[in-house]
Amino acid sequence: MTMNPGPAPHALASTPSVGLALDLGGRTALVTGAAGGIGRACALRLAAAGAKVRAVDRDADGLDALVEQSLGPGTTGSLEPHVLDLTDLDAAEAAAAGTDILVNNAGLQLVRPIEEFPPDVFHTVLTVMLEAPFRLIRGALPHMYGQGWGRIVNISSVHGLRASAYKSAYVSAKHGLEGLSKTAALEGASHGVTSNCVNPGYVRTPLVEKQVADQAAAHGVPEDRVVADILLKDSALKRLIEPEEVAEAVAYLCTPQASFITGTSLTMDGGWSAH
Repeated sequence: MTMNPGPAPHALASTPSVGLALDLGGRTALVTGAAGGIGRACALRLAAAGAKVRAVDRDADGLDALVEQSLGPGTTGSLEPHVLDLTDLDAAEAAAAGTDILVNNAGLQLVRPIEEFPPDVFHTVLTVMLEAPFRLIRGALPHMYGQGWGRIVNISSVHGLRASAYKSAYVSAKHGLEGLSKTAALEGASHGVTSNCVNPGYVRTPLVEKQVADQAAAHGVPEDRVVADILLKDSALKRLIEPEEVAEAVAYLCTPQASFITGTSLTMDGGWSAH
């Protein structure tokens, strides 16, 4: 199925090189789930802004494809692949040492009623999407505190603010991530460290595309009606968000100019939560 409920923004390019002029030169960033979707867009955008990006994912082939991506002429940033399964929590914490910017993005999804939801999958979702971010933050903070500067950006979701049926693990993890992010903001304020969530609605990513069949089965509707009738039913803007749009917001939150933005959740849901 081709998911195209509306045109992409006219000014949006396929690479982040045409974004706002942001300077992250000299900064080291770590982005999880960097082999695809939002994570890939964030890794490219931060590198384009001059950051040295540790691109973390368990998909080695996806990371190889990422580092082959051209960052454009004159780019001073870089992409370094780090193959890592975030269920290895000790390794996750170690990987975050020495980073100035941490983007917790990695996630997974399964759509099932609670009574049919596999407990092992619930555990894995919370491990990757809540416990691993905690360990990554824990690993990054000593360096951030030591230099009096740091940026933590947690890719949450509108489901971090509102629940949907059949997504018990995902909603639980994102709600927990919201609390973790706010706690990090309160503790980090006196150390020059900000912590924020970015809360997109449905983004044009493989994770969302994979949901279509699950949602169709759960709601008993044809797949070609899932996007319009379920995913975007309550959205004022009837299109999916592009990963590059999310990455632009993430990049801004990593700049010195965003130093007074902390402990908040930046909603990018096309008006869904305005109801």
